[in-house]
Amino acid sequence: MGNAYRGDDAVGLRIAQHLGAQVHPCFPVVVHHGDGLALIELWQDKETVFVVDAAHSGAPPGTIYRFEAHREPIPARLFHYSTHAIGLPGAIELSRALHRLPSRLVVYGIEGCTFQSGAGLSEEVEVAAQEVAARVNREAGLAAEE
Repeated sequence: MGNAYRGDDAVGLRIAQHLGAQVHPCFPVVVHHGDGLALIELWQDKETVFVVDAAHSGAPPGTIYRFEAHREPIPARLFHYSTHAIGLPGAIELSRALHRLPSRLVVYGIEGCTFQSGAGLSEEVEVAAQEVAARVNREAGLAAEE
């Protein structure tokens, strides 16, 4: 998830680009620009879904958060930087109420530094993005055997 024109808000898009380069037919990568209601449709009837989005709580930039949203709510205070009426936390809770959550919904948040128009990813967020991409690969069973 994210906005390519708002600095570190593009972190989810960067990870999607990285994962998309490692195409796997059983695990498609979808780029989404943040409309929470559309998320519900995207993950409906899916077994496992990973969502990556920028977080904004005041923690050090590049801090990585991981939540198993199918088990418990995610902290709305981390994902409040949205230009849409319903952001990620709202979409998850609405899906939960409607019994439309995936069987497994893993949410990664990466603490951003700047959300200004036109800015690229900060260095700390770029490093964290590479780490999260590797984690998603491992969790999804897509990482090459070592």
